[in-house]
Amino acid sequence: MTAPNETSQALLEPADARGRVAELHGIRAEALAGPSRNATEAQYAKGKLTARDRIELLLDPGSFTEVGQLRRHQATGFGLEEKRPYTDGVVTGWGTVEGRTVFVYAHDFRIFGGALGEAHAQKIHKIMDKAIAAGAPLVSLNDGAGARIQEGVSALAGYGGIFRRNTLASGVIPQISVMLGPCAGGAAYSPALTDFVFMVRDTSQMFITGPDVVKAVTGEEITQNGLGGADAHAERSGVAHFVYDDEETCLAEVRYLLSMLPQNNREHPPYVPPTDSPTRRSEALLDLVPADGGRPYDMTAVIEQIVDDGEYLEVHEQWGRNIICALTRINGQVVGIVANQPQVLAGVLDIKASEKAARFIQMCDAFNIPIVTLLDVPGFLPGVDQEHGGIIRHGAKLLYAYCNATVPRISLVLRKAYGGAYIVMDSQSIGADLTYAWPTNEVAVMGAEGAANVIFRRQIAAADDPGVMRARMVKEYKAELMYPYYAAERGLIDDVIDPADTRQVLIRSLGMLRSKHAETPARKHGNPPQ
Repeated sequence: MTAPNETSQALLEPADARGRVAELHGIRAEALAGPSRNATEAQYAKGKLTARDRIELLLDPGSFTEVGQLRRHQATGFGLEEKRPYTDGVVTGWGTVEGRTVFVYAHDFRIFGGALGEAHAQKIHKIMDKAIAAGAPLVSLNDGAGARIQEGVSALAGYGGIFRRNTLASGVIPQISVMLGPCAGGAAYSPALTDFVFMVRDTSQMFITGPDVVKAVTGEEITQNGLGGADAHAERSGVAHFVYDDEETCLAEVRYLLSMLPQNNREHPPYVPPTDSPTRRSEALLDLVPADGGRPYDMTAVIEQIVDDGEYLEVHEQWGRNIICALTRINGQVVGIVANQPQVLAGVLDIKASEKAARFIQMCDAFNIPIVTLLDVPGFLPGVDQEHGGIIRHGAKLLYAYCNATVPRISLVLRKAYGGAYIVMDSQSIGADLTYAWPTNEVAVMGAEGAANVIFRRQIAAADDPGVMRARMVKEYKAELMYPYYAAERGLIDDVIDPADTRQVLIRSLGMLRSKHAETPARKHGNPPQ
């Protein structure tokens, strides 16, 4: 005998296939529309787009294939059994960017505030597994309130599964985190494990403990944006690689970044036929860099002269600004640029610069992107704060990253290259494939003034006019040990080149090194300094 509720349900069920299909379309329409018009309007009122709006901006038109649209949570208690929306607050699937496959998941803040529950997490786990298996980039569009408290520890376990997959995918497929709303607590560790983090000003925040907890524990008062906003992470913590004023620009730049990355670690980045001549000379370089080592200049102007059409994408532009890390193309091939910036702190290496460049070099090496290093470095930044902050340990990260990289590596000394900083910045002795210098180069243990003060201190002290003697000794030191061809004569530089020919030399060198194969010792993994 059929129970009354089962009979009622049977009367409501479609009688044929057409009815079933109509029912399916109704369910899909409900899932696509979201929980309510009010929830959607509230999202827009905050200056934020919906999860589906964002996916449409990220992917090529009409290319998105959704997975798990009909997924609903099975949790009970605290009223959850009465609220079981489709998608469970996260949209997952794949599509294309410029015709290449990209996997994506996007939190839907309109549903449970984008909070992660068990079903929500399982959807993310599945799409991450598919991205790894397919060998295609993964983009996460983050806008969630953390773990779904009503589901207890099951939600926390879901984060563990995401972290583990982030780690397994590291160096295998590009992973990009786009912060478009709040990301608090343990949830913030997933973006930190990925290759690149994008943030939008005013609407996105990341922190482990929020302002209320900070005030309760330390008494410090601070706003959400002041604690974990886009500019805080771009300028102070270094967590954010890219920051933009609106979501549309942010997602357009994610597409641009993807165009410069390979699908996975077994492929090369996509080649784009160049419109810039490979034989173009850059006479402007003769005037951009002052021969006087004490005068600053903007290294970005040098980069613009060397690369295709003067275009490049700077990574971590607002953090560790005394070094430049950028993705660009030279003769159509993607290249990573690491360059000292004499305009900021004279281009010295410090803790932030070392960390920034080390991370960038590791990313380039993982994804088969050749590295071109432009040197104008007077040394490491001296100071108690730097020493106590661990400059030895952090500088060693940069050294390790260069030594460990097996991609083509070319270094070019524009002007100063002093001491340990010269060695660390991809010198020939740590494995650079080709090393060049301009005629303005000064490769030495230290600057001439400092060296003269050490070597000739007795003669200077005993002189009738110490100032005149010091100037004479400095000139003598430069003539003996710092003339432009000193390093080349000793095989430490492969060639001294005309600055105007830099682009041509780099193109020929990169072409030769494209088929480079490096043998490395068998090991489980290295143990880099932390």
